[in-house]
Amino acid sequence: MKTAQPKAMIVAGVMSGTSADGVDVAICRIVPGKDAPLVEVLGHRAFAYDKKLRAAVLAAMDAQHTSTAELARLSWRLGEVYAECVTKAAEDLQLKPQIIACHGQTVYHQSTAAPYLGKPLRSTWQLGEAAVIAERLRVPVVSDFRPADMAAGGQGAPLVPMLDFCMFRHAKKNRLLLNLGGIANVTVLPAGCGVGDVMAFDTGPANMVIDACMQQVFSEAFDRGGAMAARGTPIASVVMKMMQAKFFSSLPPKSCGREEFGAAFTASLLAECKQADARGQDAIATATALTVESVLDAYRRFCWPHLGQRAPLARATELLVAGGGAKNRTLMRGLREGFAELGVSMATTADAGLAIDAKEAAAFALLGWLTWHGLPGNAPSATGAKRAVVLGKVTPA
Repeated sequence: MKTAQPKAMIVAGVMSGTSADGVDVAICRIVPGKDAPLVEVLGHRAFAYDKKLRAAVLAAMDAQHTSTAELARLSWRLGEVYAECVTKAAEDLQLKPQIIACHGQTVYHQSTAAPYLGKPLRSTWQLGEAAVIAERLRVPVVSDFRPADMAAGGQGAPLVPMLDFCMFRHAKKNRLLLNLGGIANVTVLPAGCGVGDVMAFDTGPANMVIDACMQQVFSEAFDRGGAMAARGTPIASVVMKMMQAKFFSSLPPKSCGREEFGAAFTASLLAECKQADARGQDAIATATALTVESVLDAYRRFCWPHLGQRAPLARATELLVAGGGAKNRTLMRGLREGFAELGVSMATTADAGLAIDAKEAAAFALLGWLTWHGLPGNAPSATGAKRAVVLGKVTPA
């Protein structure tokens, strides 16, 4: 790992999230700044997993039915996929990255300590062999970002808040950054904040439950544009019952994934909808309304009190949305109406200059740059870690 004076670099950030639908590559120019690095996204490309690969990734998340051989093979195959995606993005954008920062594909994430072989521990696992990427492109790779934070007592998530702080903090306005991937996560930036003032946590499912319901009810991968939800009527009683899940009321810092909101949770929601004689489109509308309510509930419970403590005289509060869920018009309409009632204006990160699909990949580009220079990348106030730590492992070219 380098520890030289930070310098400007071209970095390719690579992200594949809990939706397991593909790979995002953001190529960024990152330069040292007075208070924080300056990040410029030079270009972004998205690549979908083919059906067989996506099926393999989703199967690998099922601990009861996968094998060590399958996990090993998939990790190496994903290494090849990531290398191909970076190569295509670099050629298309006519940019040559000096380092690659690859998050990998999460197949297991246990953010809270639980007993195992006589000792309480947290654990996480992201697949995607970094040595393959480094060899194919002959460029150093930074990978495996979450374990260092977890080893320091954190949850290993969320890690995007460092980018949010660098790109979106404002001297006089409160800002919230909401990312709608498989899971929804929010970063709270009080007006005039420092890194220690940042709050961030997962609010619950964003697209994960909606997608699973679409697959089971309509044999479709996702609700394109929120069209199916728009044709249905959400069942309020089901939304409220599902909101009783312990995760929603637990205090930040907190993170979640398929362990909390996977197949069992989806099956419970669909069973409740069936008992209420809901139509298929009503079930999708209900899953969408659950995402809306869980985000609004998180704001009321946790974000608003934090802003009142840290920036009581802020001029305004703005919410900027990113992620695939920002394309779901029904979801966005519900959020916009709900936040308007709370006095919060809403837009997307695209309105602020960052494409909605590029944010997480750009975040890992920044984290890779920080790691390369021996600088911490986590925000302990967000992850719960005992201290700021250097994240990731470097694979030389």
